[in-house]
Parts: sequence; C-alpha cells; structure tokens
Amino acid sequence: MISNFILLDAAGGAAGGGMGSILMIVALFVIFYFFMIRPQQKRQKEIKKFREALNKGSKIVTAGGIYGTIKEVRDLYFIVEISNGVTIRVDKGSVYPSAEDANQAQQAEQQNK
Repeated sequence: MISNFILLDAAGGAAGGGMGSILMIVALFVIFYFFMIRPQQKRQKEIKKFREALNKGSKIVTAGGIYGTIKEVRDLYFIVEISNGVTIRVDKGSVYPSAEDANQAQQAEQQNK
C-alpha cells in the first residue's frame, strides 16, 4: 500500500513540474520575441520604407560598401553613379542610406517630434 502512495505522489509531482517547464519555455519565447524578433522586424520595415522613398539624386551605400548617387530608378534595381561618368546597376535589396543622409533624416525626424 505504501508503494502505491509513493507512485501516485511521484506521478503528481512530475505533472506539476511539467506544467512549470512549459510555462518557462513560453516565457522564454515571449522574452525572445520582444528582445530579438520584434526590433528586427521594425528595422526591416524602416529599411523597406527608406528604399521605397529613394529617388534620383539620393546618396546611398551598397551592401558592398560602394558610395554613390542614384541616377535612375527602375523596378528591381537602381542605376548608381559612383564617379563622374561611371555608373553601375545595383539591386534595390542591397542599398542602404549613406551616413550623411541617415543623419539628416534622423535630425529631421527629431525636429518634427
């Protein structure tokens, strides 16, 4: 009879510990989401918004570190002038704001707030 009580107690304790483990995993996922995934999604939205706002004359930096000025905007790529008379075709996905333009945009945002 004593062995039956011990088995029931052990089984009950395991079920309670299992629920705690599940709650811990859920809590870790929530923390991971708010500290890792959500900020990355915000950053991606900002970059997409920036790329859509680019037009002729905007200064950019490519993912490869090439600085230039946009001369033409096409559906999938930009024609970028990197030196006088030297142009290259750059995919829209590999374009980021130049440091100068990023600083100007941040200052303008702060003044608007």
